[in-house]
Amino acid sequence: MNELLTLDGLAAPLRVLRLLAADFGHLPAPDVDLSRIYPEQLTLRFHEGLHAFEAWREALAVPPEKVAHRVQSDGMTRVLKASTDYAGAELHLIGYTDVPAVDGGAA
Repeated sequence: MNELLTLDGLAAPLRVLRLLAADFGHLPAPDVDLSRIYPEQLTLRFHEGLHAFEAWREALAVPPEKVAHRVQSDGMTRVLKASTDYAGAELHLIGYTDVPAVDGGAA
């Protein structure tokens, strides 16, 4: 039988979350994901456009070339992802925004 993970096992991402709140409390609030499956990982998700994702990316000094782009939901949602090591944890940023509808009118 596998040993159960204790809250101490999530110390790295919890420490990072505390540091982020202290150092970047002025930035937009993300949705925060912690998981017992990936105990060294913290994910910050942004659903209200990409401005919050970009503010965090810049604050954490993640270079633009480290950002992955894709679309999902049949091309309706743009997704940006970036990862960095921060204070002993694997930190993931994920931003979502709607893809603007293309006007079908002829020019």
